[in-house]
Amino acid sequence: MDDRYSRVRKIFNEDFELLQHAKILLFGVGGVGSICLDALFRSGVTDITIVDFDCYDITNQNRQLGSEAVGEIKVKRLKELYPTVTPIEQKVTPAWIENFDFSPYDVVIDAIDDMPSKVAIAHKSSEKLISSSGGAKKIDPTKVRYCSVWKTHGDALAKKFRYELKKSGFSKDFLTVFSDEEPNCKDLGSLMCVTGTFGFTLAALAIRKLTNKL
Repeated sequence: MDDRYSRVRKIFNEDFELLQHAKILLFGVGGVGSICLDALFRSGVTDITIVDFDCYDITNQNRQLGSEAVGEIKVKRLKELYPTVTPIEQKVTPAWIENFDFSPYDVVIDAIDDMPSKVAIAHKSSEKLISSSGGAKKIDPTKVRYCSVWKTHGDALAKKFRYELKKSGFSKDFLTVFSDEEPNCKDLGSLMCVTGTFGFTLAALAIRKLTNKL
């Protein structure tokens, strides 16, 4: 009998159960993270812990799922839309990361912009980590790609990330989604077809990692 996951099962067959039993930790549910969450949820990964402290404002509506609820806390609104997620309303800081238990999770997804926290997440969970660089100021989704964090190029946030990782003594590796497109504006303009592509790419990498296809 068909159900909401029938077409996903046709791709993964018995490996679909790996998605059903997976636990994912997702930092950031903005323009990149909310799309990642939706893609994971619709693909059969329903045990997802989401961490964010922000509320929706009117400018989020060009790219963030759930953002019609202006003024509401993002993780609480997304809990209403995706009932099986675990919301943590928390500003992510290095100190908080240091004291958080990463051990229950199969995959950790970093979709935040705060650099000290990104570095702290890498130190705490590199073997489980898939990270995102910034999707702002870009208009071409075909420029979005992924590789080792050390091989990212043409992306200012990724360059800063590499620098701060090296400065902190980090020498391990993990996959990072980035874009080498030249910025199209100085301010933080954004286009959903780009930020969404970042989110979809993160979700696809997580699914492939969970099913041993990465």
